[in-house]
Amino acid sequence: MMSVILFPPHPTRGCEWRSHQTGPCSAPFCLTKQLQSFGLNSQRGDDETSDEKNVSNILDTVAATEEEPTETAVSQKREERLRKFRELHFKRNEARKQNHQEVVEEDKRLKLPSNWEAKKSRLEWELAEDEKKKECAARGEDYHRVKLLDVTADEAERWERKKKKKNPDTGFAGYAEAQFRQYQRLTKQIRPDLQSYEKQREESGEDFYPTSNSLSYGSHVPTKEGIDRMVEDVEKQIEKRAKYSRRRAYNDDADIDYINERNAKFNKKAERFYGKYTAEIKQNLERGTAV
Repeated sequence: MMSVILFPPHPTRGCEWRSHQTGPCSAPFCLTKQLQSFGLNSQRGDDETSDEKNVSNILDTVAATEEEPTETAVSQKREERLRKFRELHFKRNEARKQNHQEVVEEDKRLKLPSNWEAKKSRLEWELAEDEKKKECAARGEDYHRVKLLDVTADEAERWERKKKKKNPDTGFAGYAEAQFRQYQRLTKQIRPDLQSYEKQREESGEDFYPTSNSLSYGSHVPTKEGIDRMVEDVEKQIEKRAKYSRRRAYNDDADIDYINERNAKFNKKAERFYGKYTAEIKQNLERGTAV
């Protein structure tokens, strides 16, 4: 708050108006005019009490004028802080929602199979291929010919090598290998019956997990339902084997050492059992250096 001090008139310089903030004025001026500008009467006959009240009112007015901007600035700062606080609160809520959604999506992805991404990309590729086939059919073009126009020679060779590597077994390799593959295929189809498993474990007690001293080995009697399931599975195998007829892939690079189809099968069997013993003799006969 600015304080005002009024000094009596100087005999030569006249009146002075001073303040603690600005100091004395550089130009002298009349005290009467100053008092009139503030609503004071400069005549000597006026009551001094009235002048003191007027001065007090002036000082209160000046103080109020200075305090109003200060209160306005404080109010503006407070409103600005409240606005920023509301914005931060809104951003925090949005971040919480987004984090929750991301956690839910991640949980869904973790529950999916391990090869889900590969299956998804495969399905997308198949859908794109179907769309291209429909477009080619609408234009009256052959899709395979249009597709081959975009395939380079390197890509074609790579696809051929991949196809050969994917299925190296071009035919019957041996009874042991065929039986082992069949055993793996059949065991993958087995679905255990957990209810009967728990029931049998409760009935057997400690003998359910036999040791080297157990005498209960081989005493299990299968149920009628289990025998029926086995018979049904065997019948399905017989029916499938009767319908199965795989066309063997023909290798153009293989040596022709047969005269007919039956002779070719016989030569394959002989090669399977005696090939490692007769390989050198066969090579000598082909080169003409056999003794």
